[in-house]
Amino acid sequence: MSDLLALEGIAAGYGSIQALSGVSLRVTTGTIVALLGSNGAGKTTTLNTISRVVPLTGGRILFDGEPIHELPSSRVVMRGISQVPEGREIFARMSVEENLVIGAHVRRDRAGIAADLERVCDYFPVLKSRFRQMAGTLSGGEQQMLLIARALMARPRILLLDEPSLGLSPIMVQQIFKIIRRLNEDGLTVLLVEQNARLALAVSQYAYVMENGEIRFEGRSADLVKDDGLRRTYLGV
Repeated sequence: MSDLLALEGIAAGYGSIQALSGVSLRVTTGTIVALLGSNGAGKTTTLNTISRVVPLTGGRILFDGEPIHELPSSRVVMRGISQVPEGREIFARMSVEENLVIGAHVRRDRAGIAADLERVCDYFPVLKSRFRQMAGTLSGGEQQMLLIARALMARPRILLLDEPSLGLSPIMVQQIFKIIRRLNEDGLTVLLVEQNARLALAVSQYAYVMENGEIRFEGRSADLVKDDGLRRTYLGV
């Protein structure tokens, strides 16, 4: 299989603060790749840089072999990259259906959008029963489902997931990760940032570990989870 996404020595920051330095990683088509590390390691900045929310100061980003690091964020979405941000960034005073339709804002195929509303509700049946409900009244877990479903409405080839388990009950976390597995089995590629390293390594095929804006370790998830020193020092498991 070929690389769908490749970061080659990227650097990025916020003003004078350097957040990423020489970060390189690859995400193979059809896989789940985990990006792990402590708070402040640079994981979210990496996703935001891919989505073109944070500008690069060095390196390049390739998607399906073509550079995207100079494209505006809307064009990145149109190319097939959707991000699910951390923090339940929904439109609270809009309905569930309206939130979902906003996820398809880069599309013009009305019939396809209608079909995808049904498709995402197949993954998240609870959303179908909440279509007319204000999104802000959903539970935390339901809001997380809405965020993922909204990102799927853009028909992405790769999904960037930022801390999908944050603040959720253990039962809801299991439900969310079951859906992530199903999406991957149905062909969606995933780059996963996740605080629960044990769970992330269990669901992914390959993983990178960040520290202070740099990649410190990488390898097959099944191998990293067996490395006691790595688990204690960097993963907290």
